[in-house]
Amino acid sequence: MLPCDKSQTLILILGIAPLAVNVGARAYAGTPFRFGDRLASMMLGEVKDGENEAALAPGLYLVATPIGNLEDITLRALRVLKQADLIACEDTRQTQKLLNHYGITTRTTSYHEHNEMTRAAELVVDLEQGARIALVTDAGMPGISDPGFRLISLAIRHHVPVVPIPGASAFLSALVASGLPTDSFRFSGFLPAKVGQRRQVLESMRQSPRTQVFYEAPHRVKEALEDVVELLGSQRHVVIAREVTKIHEEFLRGSAGEVLETLKARGDIKGEITLLIGKMEATEKKALPARVSVRQRIEQIIAEEKLDEKAALKKVAKEMGMSKSEAYRELQRSK
Repeated sequence: MLPCDKSQTLILILGIAPLAVNVGARAYAGTPFRFGDRLASMMLGEVKDGENEAALAPGLYLVATPIGNLEDITLRALRVLKQADLIACEDTRQTQKLLNHYGITTRTTSYHEHNEMTRAAELVVDLEQGARIALVTDAGMPGISDPGFRLISLAIRHHVPVVPIPGASAFLSALVASGLPTDSFRFSGFLPAKVGQRRQVLESMRQSPRTQVFYEAPHRVKEALEDVVELLGSQRHVVIAREVTKIHEEFLRGSAGEVLETLKARGDIKGEITLLIGKMEATEKKALPARVSVRQRIEQIIAEEKLDEKAALKKVAKEMGMSKSEAYRELQRSK
């Protein structure tokens, strides 16, 4: 790469006006080390710190951190965090607890969903000049339902080495301890927060041949299970993995109906939740509830809630995750 300062390189990466870039570059330039000097020294064989076989090479390191128990971190992860020039954190305060626990003094900077676009470009500039940067999130593996994808993809496009440092993962830990089949599974991140979209996702897996794994917010897990019972049947095998690796770790295993009743008997549900839904068993096929059509659901709402057809149609469209025009067309086809 031709010699240029950080702001000029940012212009090339972002493709935006120099004024906007220079402001961001100056705000980020308060670093105690110069990556360009490090790269030049490495090329000349003059690096003084870490001159041994375990010295960390320049690049972006994706470091998995504990999801609860601080002991769930690898020796390699600790070495990378100690030797890195900079640690990019989803929340610097959260990461600092881990660093303090292990006596790691590496400088940190924030990298989260609200500053990803600009910070990713800034970090890639440093990486191109020979930096060793560790990327961490609050817990688990960067990029899995957490920030990281933008920086990783940008680093790859700029031919920066990207090195995964594996470790704890909430959904994998929950899966292997669930008792559900692990030969074929699908992890889909968080279930949609909107009722209609969530029901649409669950509806699409009525006859899925694999275990389905989701993250779910504790205040929505009961509603999600109610939808599972209604759409997939009360006998569908499910597992609720709560607070995995933490003091109050808990696994609720059983049929969807049984697990739902267990949760209903409790007060507020707290903690990190992983919801696992088993594949449809042969014995479930006959018991699987038939899909309610738009027309049937509208008639049901009109009878139960005394709404007119227009209001019922609007409610059904929201429930089923479709537009009102789509629901109307399906209603017309069924007449």
